[in-house]
Amino acid sequence: MVVLALIALISGVAYGLCDINIGFVSAITSRTDFILYFLMFFVGISVGLHKGILNDLKKYHLKVLIIPFGIVVGSIIGGMICSPITGFTLGESTAVASGLGWYSLSGITVGKLAGAKLGSITFLSNLMREIFSFFLIPIIAKYLNYYSCIAPAAATSEDTTLPMMIKYTNEETVMLSVLNGMICSALVPVLISFCYNNM
Repeated sequence: MVVLALIALISGVAYGLCDINIGFVSAITSRTDFILYFLMFFVGISVGLHKGILNDLKKYHLKVLIIPFGIVVGSIIGGMICSPITGFTLGESTAVASGLGWYSLSGITVGKLAGAKLGSITFLSNLMREIFSFFLIPIIAKYLNYYSCIAPAAATSEDTTLPMMIKYTNEETVMLSVLNGMICSALVPVLISFCYNNM
């Protein structure tokens, strides 16, 4: 998954630098809002496919909300800390951090709000978060605890980093990981818009 994402990124950069015009690609890039809607549609499908989600929410009570809450707060604080370092405004920096690892959606969303430059930075920042998660999850599982493994993965904890959770944690953590990923994924567009417009 990570390799495919990097190939897609490099191919896109090469396409942009070559200054060639392929009708299909130009049509897609001119209507990024449709891509955003499709991504949100697929998140809805992902949530709908988890038939026992309501029972799981009842079973784990506050744990279901504490983990994504901590991830969101930690990510936004990280964005605030990075603001003076990067030179971006507080709103821009926290919007980038609000991607919570979901690089495809966050890159498009921030790109529509703030332009291609910040959209690209958002994409790369959140892609790197996902890549680092693959290396951090085994270390965190070994030296801290299983619940903490969910934090670096954030929104990706229900899909791309889930195999790592299955391998290095237990069944309860895996279930919380799926629920956390769904909650974080649903929050990403809301957080980005809020942070960019209100911070």
